Amino acid sequence: MGSTRLPPSEPGLSAACARAVSLIGAPTDAGAGVPGCRMGPEALRVAGLQSALQRYGCDVADRGDIKGPVAFPDAPPVKGYRNADEITTWCQLVGQGVRSELQQGRLPILMGGDHSLAIGSISAVAAHCRSQGKILRVLWFDAHADFNTAATSPSGNLHGMPLAVLCGLGPDALVGLSGQVPALSHTQVRQIGVRSVDPVEKQLLRSKQIVVHDMRYVDEVGMREVMTLALADVTSETHLHVSFDVDCLDPADAPGVGTPVRGGPSYREAQLCMEMIADTGALSSLDIVELNPALDTCNQSAELCVDLVESLFGKSTLLRWHR
Repeated sequence: MGSTRLPPSEPGLSAACARAVSLIGAPTDAGAGVPGCRMGPEALRVAGLQSALQRYGCDVADRGDIKGPVAFPDAPPVKGYRNADEITTWCQLVGQGVRSELQQGRLPILMGGDHSLAIGSISAVAAHCRSQGKILRVLWFDAHADFNTAATSPSGNLHGMPLAVLCGLGPDALVGLSGQVPALSHTQVRQIGVRSVDPVEKQLLRSKQIVVHDMRYVDEVGMREVMTLALADVTSETHLHVSFDVDCLDPADAPGVGTPVRGGPSYREAQLCMEMIADTGALSSLDIVELNPALDTCNQSAELCVDLVESLFGKSTLLRWHR
């Protein structure tokens, strides 16, 4: 039985709860390899994301979907990038939406769409943190390292490059979105769940000193130790951004993704990640990306995402008091 230590007036909600939360849909798969994740925002709505957050004490505003340019995953690459102009516009619009919500003291949840959109959301978060003097930590949950460049990518798909762009490697229009290049330093990022990395990508990750807790490391030390390390210096004063690619999960649990990779975190390991993040009280912004309803089974991947978000916002087996 799990232990619990309750103060006299335990409210039953974690520090992440009772927040003003804004949902921002970004229905595009311009950066993806296969079509379908443009339907991700609506799938999350159908799965009950808003009502789930409301059950945990959140004031939830659904801002609707951003209206961005139409682009298709099968467009040919130009100078090594597929749909770069359209993705730049999408990221600019996402950044504006995220920054506006942060300025209002609200917690933005970006509902993608493909993972290239994180260039926009995290650029906005980084700029906001600089303006507020806040320490930023980014947890990047993904089966892939997302650290390719035009020179190393076998496809030119920008959803395989967003972390590299945020670290200063990519088109000028994207790397400069935060107002500073790079938008992120290696000290601000922790990758979790990685198990598919291209050969040259490995060298880039090492050269940029990115901390990667891959699935072999998870297997060796356990997810609790991985999350303890990833959150070691996070306090309630940290701005903690979670960029959650649904393909981080094992495809047996979440089949609705365009680039599935076997051997991901189990359902309970994923829940533990979310619960430990909630315990910090530092969650301040969130991406949910790469959900592809066209490849899903009865919306089960979207429903699993909502289940995990509930844990981010306070769902727990017992009431726990963390000193």
